[in-house]
Amino acid sequence: MARPRQFDQVQLLEAAVQCFWDRGYAATSVQDLVRGSGVTAASLYNAFGDKRAIFRAALEHYVDTRLGERMRRCDALPPEQAIRGFFEEVVRASLNDPAHKGCMLVNTALELAPHDAELRARVCSLLRRLERFFLRHVEAGQAAGSFTRALPAQVLAGHLVGVLMGLRVLARARPRRGVLDDVVAPALALLSGAGVGAAAR
Repeated sequence: MARPRQFDQVQLLEAAVQCFWDRGYAATSVQDLVRGSGVTAASLYNAFGDKRAIFRAALEHYVDTRLGERMRRCDALPPEQAIRGFFEEVVRASLNDPAHKGCMLVNTALELAPHDAELRARVCSLLRRLERFFLRHVEAGQAAGSFTRALPAQVLAGHLVGVLMGLRVLARARPRRGVLDDVVAPALALLSGAGVGAAAR
């Protein structure tokens, strides 16, 4: 059977994202993917390979279409607005998700990375992409004088990734704006220099 056209393949990837995002990797069967995508198991295998390969492709698609688009939007903003806007979008997406699915990348880090070396490496690579986004804006903010230089840009970027991971996990259990805003606010204050003395000790 011929491979699906690119447009069809994108539809299949989006359906796979929804299935894995809803259920996680282990709880998603090939039949779930068949029902979700509306195509046969043979078409899925011909397009992507086995379940694991479908998951890898779905994870890449999720990062490119969700995180990637968010980073591209925020890249057009000044440093402080870019980082603040990124977190505001994450909080808004978390509050507008009635199923409280969280972030598929973070969910993968929790479910699979601890015992799957290949996927752990891929998750780490994708998290480094996020870190590079934050690093670009932290460095730009430091150069412009709007962010503290008391901590290295790399340290601040890594901290923001950690805050993002924690925020996404917390949002699954306590999806309340006040709770989530209280996680983000100290990280933004740290960038501006508030509390840096304590953090650097």
